[in-house]
Amino acid sequence: MSAHGYRPRTAFARFVNNAEETFIAFLLGAMTLVTFMNVVLRYAFNSQLIWGLEVTLILFAWLVLFGIAYGFKVTAHLGVDAVTNIVSPGLRRIMALVAAGVCLAYALLVAKGAWDYWAPFAGFDATTGRWFPTGFADSRDQAWYETDQVPIPFAKAWLEATFNLGEEYEQLPRFIPYIILPISALLILVRLVQATVRIATGRADSLIVSHEAEDAVEDVAARNRED
Repeated sequence: MSAHGYRPRTAFARFVNNAEETFIAFLLGAMTLVTFMNVVLRYAFNSQLIWGLEVTLILFAWLVLFGIAYGFKVTAHLGVDAVTNIVSPGLRRIMALVAAGVCLAYALLVAKGAWDYWAPFAGFDATTGRWFPTGFADSRDQAWYETDQVPIPFAKAWLEATFNLGEEYEQLPRFIPYIILPISALLILVRLVQATVRIATGRADSLIVSHEAEDAVEDVAARNRED
């Protein structure tokens, strides 16, 4: 069982859930390891990983964006339920569906914006249309943009030939760390659709975690009783 009582129902769902949690654990572990190594190098050897801070920032951004989608799946996002708790179950479901619809509309806008921002860095075209994609327009190729200090760990020749017209990359191209933008936006949209279906079918009554403070107090009280 995962956080907040989420239970995968199928073998595929368990596989996806384990993969997501493993990826989150990897990001946290990698951030900790890089930061620890930098501290040791700085204070023990008067040196540092010159790319350490930038890598940590990239990993943190990946963790936040990926974690947003994961939070929708396990209903871990915080929210105010003071109003919904005093209305009837039917009205509560309607209010939850309205909130889900607003979130879906916002997620669609975020997905378009994420693609339009990332695409030029990978040599692709951004979409046209202010609010919703109406096609594709020629975008200024920005695939030659690089990170400040992060080296390319592998596939350097392939990246240069595929995305930079054979020109040499000195550092990691920016479209690689930026790819989390369209991926996380798509995941957020998918998780919101799933959450909306759960609300519509009566398997959930909200997009948010309810009574988290009370649950935390009860958990502490239960531990104290066990001690």
